[in-house]
Amino acid sequence: MTDQRFIIEMGSGNDQYGMDYTKAAARAIEDAIRHSSIPMLAARGIPHTDMRVQVTIGVQEPDKLDTDALKDKLPRGTTTITATHGGLNVTNPDTGDTIVIATAAVEAFLPKQT
Repeated sequence: MTDQRFIIEMGSGNDQYGMDYTKAAARAIEDAIRHSSIPMLAARGIPHTDMRVQVTIGVQEPDKLDTDALKDKLPRGTTTITATHGGLNVTNPDTGDTIVIATAAVEAFLPKQT
């Protein structure tokens, strides 16, 4: 591939009460992109549609992640989301409730610039 990665941001998110991996992952994506601003695209006249966004989400049960629902959390570019084993499940020994924690890596790529 001739793309160059020009940004990578990491984030984490959790769902404390519902064991909802997609909610935790959405919060991890929001955490990652909240720290980003990409004025380079406008400054160089590059349309956002040229950007390819690759998101990797780590949760303990990746098959419970709705990756299509997460694409709405990324407002720019063409997005691919990959679920992988990671994150944490933390059980409260007093109640048995489980907090799910997701981690996200959000990478943005552009065609090689000259």
